[in-house]
Amino acid sequence: MKFIMEFAENMILRLMEDPEERDRKFRERLYERKDRCRKTKEMWSYPLRPYGFWTFERHNSQLRWDPQISQVPGRRDPYDDLLQHSYDATSTSTSTSTSTSN
Repeated sequence: MKFIMEFAENMILRLMEDPEERDRKFRERLYERKDRCRKTKEMWSYPLRPYGFWTFERHNSQLRWDPQISQVPGRRDPYDDLLQHSYDATSTSTSTSTSTSN
């Protein structure tokens, strides 16, 4: 019976990871992430953005589909108001002409 217990104990110990190795890997990953965050914060603090910063597709698609972002003053296309106004004028003139012809 002792042989089985020793075998099981050795097998479990072999399967377990070394806590020092696990801590070392964790610290390396944490320090790498900290360096990347520091570098990103430094890049964000620059007054100018590198070429293509605002033109990547994910950012542009979000600007198009999110009405809270796309319809704010300054981002809204001024021609949209003109098109909407001309559409409203056309639809009201069409509806009045059809109601008078009946």
